[in-house]
Amino acid sequence: MVLQQQLDRVVAEEGVPGIIAEVRTEDGDTWFGAAGVGDIETKKPRRREEHFRIGSATKTFTSTITLQLAAEGRLSLDDSVEKWLPGLVRGHGNDGSAITIRQLLAMTDGLYLYSMEPELVAAETGPAFLEHRYERYRPEDLARVALSHPPACAPGTGWRYNNTGYILAGMIVERVTGHSFADELQQRIAQPLDLKDTYLPGDETTIREPHARNYTTALLTEPGSPVYDATELHPSKAWTAGGMVSSLGDLNRFFGLLFGGRLLPPEQQQELLTTTSTEGAGWLPNTRYGLGIYTETLPSGITVWGNGGAITGTWTLSLGTKDGRHRLTANLNGDWGNLLGAFTQLAETAFGR
Repeated sequence: MVLQQQLDRVVAEEGVPGIIAEVRTEDGDTWFGAAGVGDIETKKPRRREEHFRIGSATKTFTSTITLQLAAEGRLSLDDSVEKWLPGLVRGHGNDGSAITIRQLLAMTDGLYLYSMEPELVAAETGPAFLEHRYERYRPEDLARVALSHPPACAPGTGWRYNNTGYILAGMIVERVTGHSFADELQQRIAQPLDLKDTYLPGDETTIREPHARNYTTALLTEPGSPVYDATELHPSKAWTAGGMVSSLGDLNRFFGLLFGGRLLPPEQQQELLTTTSTEGAGWLPNTRYGLGIYTETLPSGITVWGNGGAITGTWTLSLGTKDGRHRLTANLNGDWGNLLGAFTQLAETAFGR
């Protein structure tokens, strides 16, 4: 299959340890492919059933749960952040009463991106990653980092990729329900959909078996930069913006059902799919962002829908047709090279006419 050749090429040309991919077609058929290794020392191959960290694909789950709560009348997307998190979003020109839940999910809230805080970036760079990898952050800590800076723009006046809003959204879910986000994830999505590999780790610094090893250059881009094993880390810095674990099969099933209209009523489904242009924001070209999902027009003109993301040591992509019937999910266990370009080529091959 041509897609297998693409997987082999990613490993050969980008030098990442390994990649796995699963395609589910409109006819219900599935295809799995792998290239490279899951462990650079033992040369163990990558496997279909692996658990892996999914990075910002977590945002789709956070958005879905929030939209379910809106459908139940337990919150409104027009509610202000101040209503649910009183007194938190204040100072340095930030005003939680002027930001809605919808703007958090759409990334039009204007808040500072906490993960760009220089001290946090330094803690992930080079050998410092090994020293700081197990540090635990509370959601309130991450919010306060963002709110120590003035907003990037006024709410609703521009789109900027932003983890901060998804941390606040996770906090709102917990405030509304009285339960942990991890519990809501299990009760609302993982258990009903039989997603046995999908969870928010909490304080677990390992990945549940089976899994590959994850590798990182820790933000260093120079040729010959050292590679570190990043399999173990505390995911709290990403939490409801990027801290979840899942698998190929679980992600294809979740996104398929979501885009197929099986998880949200029509009103909330329309909210999910209402997009904002990302042009000029320095993000992925030819994309528009909805509520925790994005749509991309590939160079061939094909339009795909889904989400993806990275967390130290791993990249994940899950894209497909708008009706959810044709899906591609892929995972890399290294985080260097032209991986966005590699994913684009995979999508072109998987969805090419």
